[in-house]
Amino acid sequence: MNGDSMPVILNFGSLNIDHVYQVEDFVRPGETIPTIGYNRVPGGKGLNQSVALARAGAHVYHAGKVGEDGLFLVQLLQESGVDTTYTASTGSVTGHACIQVDKKGQNCILLLGGANQEITEDDVTGTMAAFSAGDWLVLQNEVSCLPQILSSGKEKGMVTVLNPSPISPVLDELD
Repeated sequence: MNGDSMPVILNFGSLNIDHVYQVEDFVRPGETIPTIGYNRVPGGKGLNQSVALARAGAHVYHAGKVGEDGLFLVQLLQESGVDTTYTASTGSVTGHACIQVDKKGQNCILLLGGANQEITEDDVTGTMAAFSAGDWLVLQNEVSCLPQILSSGKEKGMVTVLNPSPISPVLDELD
């Protein structure tokens, strides 16, 4: 997509609102416990990758989807130098993570995919049309249509980087 020597990067990735609760110990079934602290922070492997790449000087496009509650995530991407041309705000609700962090620094995470799981084949086709051989495709296993995105990137001759986390059965379908 550009004439620079640095590759163009398309990160087709997740955008989450992380609700982080500091706890003495993890909650167990049937138990209600007080928290020590709380923070609401931008998250999602995709968002984190795009921000890190842009801050390192890469030319990054982020493709993904949020609901109206996640518009601040799109703003963060833009402020970090990420091109959000392919980031839609038409999702039902932005992905959320409920994260418990105990006094030892261990965590337990509940994940609601939300808009991350509402990416359609039309979204993929429209976005991928703008990229070509030699561009980089960065992915995680937190968005829908992952097999189609991978297939399209391969057909175009893009360099693909996949973080398979979180592990799920969809990865068994990939070749």
